Amino acid sequence: MSRRSENLERLDGGTFDVLIVGGGINGAVSAAALTARGVRVAVIDRGDFAGFTSQESSNLVWGGFKYLENYEIPLVWKLCKSRNHLMRQYPTQIAEIGFLATLDRSSPFPSWLAAMGSFSYWAIGRFFTKPPKYYRPRKIEAIEPVIDTTTASGAIEYADGYLKDNDARFVWGFIRSALDGGAVALNYASLGGSNRTSEGWELTVVDELTDRKVNLRARAIVNAAGPFVDGLNEKWDLRTEHRIVYSKGIHLIVPKLTDSDRVLAFFDDTRRLFYVIPMAHRSVIGTTDTRTENASEGVTGEDRVFLLDQINDRLDLEAPLTPADVIGERSGVRPLVVAMSGGDQEGVDWTKLSRKHEVESEKQSRVVTIFGGKLTDCLNVGDEVAEALGDLGIEMGGPSQGWFGEPPASEREAFYVAARRVGLDRAPAIERASTMAEVIWRRHGHAAHDILRLIEADPSTAEPVLGQTDVLWAEVQLMADREMIADIDDFLRRRTKLSLIFRRDELLAHPDMPRVKEVLGLT
Repeated sequence: MSRRSENLERLDGGTFDVLIVGGGINGAVSAAALTARGVRVAVIDRGDFAGFTSQESSNLVWGGFKYLENYEIPLVWKLCKSRNHLMRQYPTQIAEIGFLATLDRSSPFPSWLAAMGSFSYWAIGRFFTKPPKYYRPRKIEAIEPVIDTTTASGAIEYADGYLKDNDARFVWGFIRSALDGGAVALNYASLGGSNRTSEGWELTVVDELTDRKVNLRARAIVNAAGPFVDGLNEKWDLRTEHRIVYSKGIHLIVPKLTDSDRVLAFFDDTRRLFYVIPMAHRSVIGTTDTRTENASEGVTGEDRVFLLDQINDRLDLEAPLTPADVIGERSGVRPLVVAMSGGDQEGVDWTKLSRKHEVESEKQSRVVTIFGGKLTDCLNVGDEVAEALGDLGIEMGGPSQGWFGEPPASEREAFYVAARRVGLDRAPAIERASTMAEVIWRRHGHAAHDILRLIEADPSTAEPVLGQTDVLWAEVQLMADREMIADIDDFLRRRTKLSLIFRRDELLAHPDMPRVKEVLGLT
């Protein structure tokens, strides 16, 4: 029986303290935090875990430099503290990276003011990262020849964090932590019915893959549905103090534009920041900031042309980028929080809304709702949800050790030593690491030891899948056993980032693909 089938059986007829609806970053971190406190948790998502907004980010862990423009200093202080904490706890997954922001005619303020802001940001961030620097145009040309400095007035370089793998893989780490702690988690499972009782909730969950319906009970619900929290609350006749508005952001993945490992930052023609971010052997251009009413709106032709025009105007490329150069795309909505003052959200200046979150409780119904949020602040979300449920009468202990973060450095170094015996001290083909052992460790943590056992039993599983990738056959086997993959895009997009850095149609047509599907149980 597959792990997913086991979780479906455990869900059927189960009694839980909490059902979490939504398996993005908010739901995943809540599941891990609550399980670590001894709470009986079930988490469901109508798609795959991290299958919506949480797979569409810029892969950055940052303190919100741009929020200084609106003088949101307390928020920046809090986010920088969260960033620092995550970077300490995930030393191989989250790396410090430089941001080189070039100021030109489209910038909303002069370069000297941006330089002052970068030093303030460094101080607010408790001097955790490398200190900022200021460059004149000639220096910009020397360190980043790809930048067109014709209209540049200067540049600043400051540091933040970014995920070496992808956002969805990071989210899966919290789901994995919850599962290892005894939680029940099910992807492709929607909420089919809900009835409040004096003791909590009677709920029906529909398995979207088989149409099977299962019933369960829960004392409380956590609404972690991201952009869809308002719809769930309306279904339950709950009145809240906050609501969500949408801002769409897109990214385009193109061939590598610079040999450096920096993030290049620019202001577009509307005076909003966008970036060129490294991802393996590719560059990611984005993000945009467009008001939308449709949470599922994808990348439009207008979006694509706008971003390509912006980057072509600011880089000195041998040939301008065209839509044919786009290898992959990301499009997601930011669920931005607005207060329901008198129930009216019209007239809100959504372009100035930050990615802060709000956690609300409805005591009579025992529903906790998470509005907004971002990856950087995820650990605080978990703690705040636990506190809110405690106030609703859900008994729990203090958090156990190890519900977040990587295993200790001593275990990592021992793994590296063992990995040499099976040849994983070789350099990866495309990933940003010195050895394949580093790549395997950051993706799998404790389970990396299982990868070694698979390779020792069959050395051929140390070979890459789907051509010159840095995903091994042993990893595919481990993912098949542990990671509840139900669709090929779960593997290509969320458990790995393969379809972001290679063309999806080429991956699907690769001669290895039938065997990949067979190993994953998708045939």
